[in-house]
Amino acid sequence: MNARVLQLFLGLGTLLILAPAGGLSLPVQAGESHSFSRDIQPLLAKHCVLCHGPDDDSAGLRLDQHDRALAVLESGQRAIVPGQPEASALLQRVSATDPAVRMPPEGDPLTPREIEMLREWIRGGARFEEHWAFRPVKEPPLPRLHNVNWPRNPIDHFVLAPLEQARLLPSPEAEPTVLVKRLYYDLVGLPPAPADVDAFMADFARNPDAAYETLVDRLLASEHFGERWGRHWLDMARYADSDGYEKDNPRPDAWRYRDWVIEAINRDLPFDQFTIEQLAGDLLPGASPLQQLATAFHRQTLTNTEGGTDKEEFRVEATFDRTETTGSIWLGLTLTCARCHSHKYDQISQREYYQLFAFFNNCNEVNTEIARSEAALEKYQRDKAVYDARVAELRQQYTQARQALQPEIDTWTAEMSALWADRDESPPELHPLTLVSAKATSQATLSPQEEGALLVSGPVADKDSYTLVFELPELPLTGLRLEVLPEESLPASGPGRADNGNFVLSELRAFVSETQDFKKPERIPFVHAEADYAQEKFPAPGALSTEAKSGWAIGPRMGEPHHWTAYTSQPREPASHKFLQIVLDQQYGGKHLLGRFRLSLISRFDPTRALPSPVIEALRTPAENRSGEHLEQLAEYVASLHPETAKLATDLKTLLQQAPPSPMMSVRVIAPAARTTKLLTRGDFLQPADEVTAEAFAVISRTHPLASRQPEHPPDRLDLARWLVDARHPLTPRVTVNHVWAYLFGRGIVPTVNDFGVRGEHPTHPELLDWLAWHFPRDMQWSRKQLIKTIVLSATYRQASVHRPELQEVDPNNRLLARQNRLRVQAEVVRDLYLAAGELLSPKIGGPSVFPPLPPGVAELSYANNFKWVTSTGEDAYRRGMYTFFKRTAPHPTLMSFDCPDSNTTSLIRETSNTPLQALVTLNNVVFTEAAQALARRVFLAGGSDRNKITLALRICIVRPPDSAEVDRFESLLQTARAYYREHPEAARDLAKQNPLHEIPAEEFAAWFATLRMILNLDEFIVRD
Repeated sequence: MNARVLQLFLGLGTLLILAPAGGLSLPVQAGESHSFSRDIQPLLAKHCVLCHGPDDDSAGLRLDQHDRALAVLESGQRAIVPGQPEASALLQRVSATDPAVRMPPEGDPLTPREIEMLREWIRGGARFEEHWAFRPVKEPPLPRLHNVNWPRNPIDHFVLAPLEQARLLPSPEAEPTVLVKRLYYDLVGLPPAPADVDAFMADFARNPDAAYETLVDRLLASEHFGERWGRHWLDMARYADSDGYEKDNPRPDAWRYRDWVIEAINRDLPFDQFTIEQLAGDLLPGASPLQQLATAFHRQTLTNTEGGTDKEEFRVEATFDRTETTGSIWLGLTLTCARCHSHKYDQISQREYYQLFAFFNNCNEVNTEIARSEAALEKYQRDKAVYDARVAELRQQYTQARQALQPEIDTWTAEMSALWADRDESPPELHPLTLVSAKATSQATLSPQEEGALLVSGPVADKDSYTLVFELPELPLTGLRLEVLPEESLPASGPGRADNGNFVLSELRAFVSETQDFKKPERIPFVHAEADYAQEKFPAPGALSTEAKSGWAIGPRMGEPHHWTAYTSQPREPASHKFLQIVLDQQYGGKHLLGRFRLSLISRFDPTRALPSPVIEALRTPAENRSGEHLEQLAEYVASLHPETAKLATDLKTLLQQAPPSPMMSVRVIAPAARTTKLLTRGDFLQPADEVTAEAFAVISRTHPLASRQPEHPPDRLDLARWLVDARHPLTPRVTVNHVWAYLFGRGIVPTVNDFGVRGEHPTHPELLDWLAWHFPRDMQWSRKQLIKTIVLSATYRQASVHRPELQEVDPNNRLLARQNRLRVQAEVVRDLYLAAGELLSPKIGGPSVFPPLPPGVAELSYANNFKWVTSTGEDAYRRGMYTFFKRTAPHPTLMSFDCPDSNTTSLIRETSNTPLQALVTLNNVVFTEAAQALARRVFLAGGSDRNKITLALRICIVRPPDSAEVDRFESLLQTARAYYREHPEAARDLAKQNPLHEIPAEEFAAWFATLRMILNLDEFIVRD
């Protein structure tokens, strides 16, 4: 026991002596049994307010307002007479035995306990105090303590006071190895390496407090802190990589918002600014691109792209979601029921719901170009300036060189124009080719016909490519002619195989070779192509292009013959090449394939056609009609005939293709849009009623009004955001510090983290909640890191989590925080821990979402079956779990097995389950088995005896040094596994297929793999103590 723990127990010894022999009891604060906000208001909301509240004031009675509840009724009676329960008509009616008189007339009557509670409250004066969450936050004084040695900061005063009142001791401080593991898991979601633990232990031995605080500061400064705490926020923001609903289309830009969150948390963007930029970054004066990007917070709502839907219906649905998400995250209130009627429990009318709705009704989703980061934009601007200067320099050199050639350009143009005017118009002579072979990449068959034609039959693929080999005749080769021929057996008589008889020739390529196997082919370059007819947007030169959607087609003139001709720049004389290979690529899709065709060779050289197509187009145009573009094409061609000028042109073209990549990306964000808001009857967008304007809830604005920064206009989202993060707001500071507390203790100070309303639980430590809520926006200046540091430095956080039998009866749920809680880590962190144990985890921060291995058939579960999961490779296969592509209708099953929320609605804190399926996942999923193999490699490379290797593996996984008995058990398991795999070498060889340690026998590797897989599957590995 260290000196501090001994001092703690000496200081609290008197409390142990004073504890009653019959056991400990929880404290009851004075007046709590008669609290209106805690006891009476929920009772009235449950049984009475439906008929006597904002939607209905039957008999003139309203029980949600103090004055109306005490007023004289139409009957002359008073429902509540303070101090006089017998004179109070409310008590008389709820306790009546006659069903015709008893209230409520429908539903369950009040229980005897509820009636007695009501009676005592009225007898005590029927005080209508404000619900605790709506009262202004005030700084509470530190409570007086018997033991002044335990607290490390004010948090501990507020925790120890009720413990002392209950005559309970706090738990001793956790062991140092537990503390280092706890901090790593909580702050960065990664395991500490044994070397890091050893260094901490050495520092801790010298100065425990300094070592602990230094570790806290280092982890808060880690870039992985933003990942761990960013994931908490993304749960709230309902982040996903797809739209949801039936189509659930991918959102390729969604990760930009995720990265903004990580970066903002890493730089500790104050929570007030963090809020403002997400709710209204587009409305900030001179909003930066990243501030606009932040508004993608409300872009995370679902989007329905299914055909036949009413866009307005789902726009309204998205606005409902934005309204209710805002209410949950910043106000801690459940608002959904107020869509259709006034809130049954909280003081929120339906009209007020639509006043809040109006803030988000005045915005639309838009696309905007935003840089990946400010640093990336600055680097791009620097690189672009250097690049532009180099382009300008090279362009000037080329322009000067070409200007010097202008007389030659003019001469060549005049000569070629004359030659073109006198050209031979007779058709080229066609020479038949002798076919050697013809095949398709698909299962189609190419059959020779009479006169050199080929007919394609058999299965019709979506895309295809035909490869034909011919013998070369002893003639010059100056061009090729492709004739497409109609055929009755083809759809619509062809000549294509598409349903309408069309085709698209994407590209024709030709090669010559000495041998027909074409092991050393030489490509024939074509410079010009023309056709007797070409479909609009599918011209003849398109078949010389490599672009996927280009090509030659003939619509709508199917069912008749056509021809396409390609020409070389120089005649290729007969030489040693004996064979010609022609590839007809047809990659357009939709079965647009050639059905019947013939290929012929052209031998006569025509200089007017041995030019690039744009040059021929310019020459074909009369000189007086040539455009500037025509003259540019002619000049460029002549310049290309000169080596020096051609090199400058090539260098310039190459440089123009090497422009610095732009950091800008198209991102879907929120932008203002003027729109009138009306109350929707029963929440139906088809039933608009009274017009409303944007305003805050009266229950809050009475003490904390929301003002417009433009008095002549209603308040907007920016006004709302600033109002929410005003330090005087009664809810936002309380709700936010409660979120942080819940992440660090597994339970909020207000256990119902999503409901601070009447139906929510009261805080277990109300003064602690208000102390944190007071200091967070003031002394801490909304710093998330400062708030977390304050909490984790407390003695409360540093307590051991070891079960204490004496607490089981008096505080089984640890509401008084007499110990820390054991928490299983989040789904994404489970995966991270395994990959880190095997040293496989990529440290890369941010970037597009990745696709780790997925069990077969899962992607097909997506409703529209419109999604293909292409498993990531390389580093991307080992990214942190938070970067996994999240498809709403088919989320990754590993994440869901460990309770990852579905992202359809906001999730303020995750549920935690413990099921056999989770153990099956970690034992058998490919990622986890690969981690076990990698861990085997890690411990083997470390060397040493079996015992040393097992000890290292345990330290990697559970952080603390294992005791001798634990090592003994795993040594025994290792020996058992060795014996098994010696007797079953086939099983060992199956495991060894993925053996990263090829130097050891398969049986030995399999035994270690089985042992380490058990160590990795220890509950302690994925639990934060």
